[in-house]
Amino acid sequence: MSELDHYREEIDKTDKEIVRLFEQRMKLVEGVADYKIKSGKEVFDGKREQDKLETLSDLAHSEFNRRGVRELFEQLMAISRKRQYQLLTENGITLPADYALMDHLYFHNARVVFQGVYGAYSFEAMKEFFDDTIESTHVKTWKEAMEMVTNGEADFAVLPIENSTAGSVSDIYDLLLEYNNYIVGEQVLKIDHMLMGLPGATIDDIDVVYSHPQGLAQCREFLQSEHPDWKQQNVLNTAMAAEKVAREGLKNQAAIASRSAAEYFGLQILQDKGLSKEKNSTRFIIISHSRRFVRTAQKMSVCFGVPHACGTLYNMLSHFIYNGLNMYKIESRPIPDKPFEYRFFIDFEGNLSDPAVKNAMRGLQAEAVGLRLLGNY
Repeated sequence: MSELDHYREEIDKTDKEIVRLFEQRMKLVEGVADYKIKSGKEVFDGKREQDKLETLSDLAHSEFNRRGVRELFEQLMAISRKRQYQLLTENGITLPADYALMDHLYFHNARVVFQGVYGAYSFEAMKEFFDDTIESTHVKTWKEAMEMVTNGEADFAVLPIENSTAGSVSDIYDLLLEYNNYIVGEQVLKIDHMLMGLPGATIDDIDVVYSHPQGLAQCREFLQSEHPDWKQQNVLNTAMAAEKVAREGLKNQAAIASRSAAEYFGLQILQDKGLSKEKNSTRFIIISHSRRFVRTAQKMSVCFGVPHACGTLYNMLSHFIYNGLNMYKIESRPIPDKPFEYRFFIDFEGNLSDPAVKNAMRGLQAEAVGLRLLGNY
């Protein structure tokens, strides 16, 4: 036997012993869980864990090993907590649930608000999601739409949250925290940008173009390569850009908006191809003030902060990994008045009825800072 083979054989023996001790430890963890089920004691005890990590790491004989022991036992403790959460769920001890389970969303004769004007992409998303019985209205800002839902002036709002090329609409994430509303649905809309101007205008007449910042961003290559001399101006909504061009009646102005906006405001399509080379879609969320989810819901959105310490985000994400939940998206937003600290918004696969989701949510509730369930849809 070579020297290397000898070391490998000894490592194999040691690893088997580690597995044996691990399973022994997990058996003891089940006893701890049984006690906590009977007593109502919380699973997560952060101070005890930190004290024990200090004690265990001090048993090691080098700085490298001390750090290694700490990391090893951090993982062992995290696994232990997950098993305890699982046992709590199996014994019928679940988190308080104030979400209403429904067979489907009821929006017959509902009042729906969208931001922008008729012809906006939000308007098109609303038409795709809802039926013809709704009563729709529009406002200038996303904040106003949120306020209408909060105040009971509208049953639903339609808000853009993500574009496939320009990324997330970060202001919407801030509004989701500011207002006590919930995501109950989503609609993905294919975006086809058109360049439009007054009837009789030509591209040679144009020297200024209006659109929403994301509309301009999605057409950046076209504007920079073919019309670098045009002045680009932001407005609150692509359809507002079309409305502005139609209202002001100046042949030097153009808008980037949808075909329906051109038709609604009586504008002429100056170019309908090549504005954005990439396939472009926007995801809209449907907001309600009522906490509800449908039986077939398969996506969840949550938000939480993490303690400002090494490895805390990994520990939070491990709840999704360990419970086999596919994560679709993670987004961070800075916390006001706390420089360089962030909240995390996560979309993941699941339904509030699923045991795996209950386990993950229990872990996040105990270990994250300020967990909020934004919706199950």
